[in-house]
Amino acid sequence: MRFFSKMASEITPYVAGEQPKDKRYVKLNTNENPYPPSPEVEKVLRAYQSENLRLYPRPNADGLRVEIARAEGVDEDCVFCGNGSDEVLALCFPAFFDADGSPACFAEFTYSFYEVFAQFFSIPFVKVPLKEDFYLDLDAMKNTDCKGYFIANPNAPTSVGIPRETVKEFCLSVPDKLVVADEAYMDFYGQSCVPLTAELDNLLVVKTFSKSYSLAGMRCGYAIGNPSLIDALFRMKDCFNSYPVDAVCQAVASAAIADREYHDRTVALVVSERERVRRELLALGFTVPESGANFLFAGRGKRGGEEIYRELKEAGVLVRFWNKPFLSDFVRITIGTPTENDVLLENLKRILSKE
Repeated sequence: MRFFSKMASEITPYVAGEQPKDKRYVKLNTNENPYPPSPEVEKVLRAYQSENLRLYPRPNADGLRVEIARAEGVDEDCVFCGNGSDEVLALCFPAFFDADGSPACFAEFTYSFYEVFAQFFSIPFVKVPLKEDFYLDLDAMKNTDCKGYFIANPNAPTSVGIPRETVKEFCLSVPDKLVVADEAYMDFYGQSCVPLTAELDNLLVVKTFSKSYSLAGMRCGYAIGNPSLIDALFRMKDCFNSYPVDAVCQAVASAAIADREYHDRTVALVVSERERVRRELLALGFTVPESGANFLFAGRGKRGGEEIYRELKEAGVLVRFWNKPFLSDFVRITIGTPTENDVLLENLKRILSKE
């Protein structure tokens, strides 16, 4: 720490889900898709000419933006691409907020990177508690003195989604404030706010290829919004990293988003398993909010979240646990394949039989 800056010394970095290597686990802790990417992805990878890697990629990912625009039903100038949705979200802070200005607002328990990004860019922020039913308190958020909002929809880690019309009403009620809708898990909920961006110039929708497209290892995300919002993101990108999305990634993501049939089929498989596992957990006495994501937020009174997490890990099943108020009674469980989910449920039944 001898040469650390004050920021490096004091900031609390984001903590990703654990990736232990001591043995083979049923890995249900990082919200990865249990199914492989579209077969079109493998075709692209096999056909890609490695000699092209000596050249820089297209700095604005123009070809990929065209494919995203086609899939989302928007114009190309309404699309921005980044190295994962995390980079896109990070760039939103310096693009739309000032260190000496009004704060950014987000939920107290939501994607924890929002707070890290705010601290990294020295942006003031205010956090609003969730409702008792785990939903975002949009009324309380609306009444904060802020410049804009980050809304994870569906929310992580609580899994609950906000209907499109509710988001529209919220945006209309705060016309002079920016609303960043982080839709990382939206494909498992099916109420994307992208169609609203044509009429709402204060709405920016951020999406990722990591979840529903099974490309977490590739790192690609995008934003959709009014061209003026997109221009602000390009300004920040070109001050930080002019070539954020590599050439192979652009080709792979283009193939993945073009294969809607495969995408929709795997999403349906995850949603079906999500509903089955939720029914099983409810039958075991867990409290499980209705999920719009590819994971479930589950707690069971007498057995705290940490106890459930540790006993599952000992049995070779990884789930996510946060040792924080409001969250500590719960674990977050990624939906896996039917076989993986059966292993989870069998071990939970065994663990709970000790009561």
